[in-house]
Amino acid sequence: MTLNSSQLDTISKHVYRQFPELKGAPPAVQTQSLPSGTKGPASGGKQRYVVTFKASGVAADGRALSRVVRVVADERGHILKVSTTK
Repeated sequence: MTLNSSQLDTISKHVYRQFPELKGAPPAVQTQSLPSGTKGPASGGKQRYVVTFKASGVAADGRALSRVVRVVADERGHILKVSTTK
């Protein structure tokens, strides 16, 4: 099972709302398998997906900025974790 387009759209909208500078950045999806002994609500099923958004821009002082946002979602498309570069 993979993320369907509506699940990916929901994740993308969440990221674009939280990080407007990434608006329009295409998501890259990778599958992440869990070890067989993983249990509990945080496991979220047998598969996880890492959705990565990358964009670059210019800071107020003229320096180039690169932003990477990484979202971990379960097989139902629910966001488990969001992490970002500074």
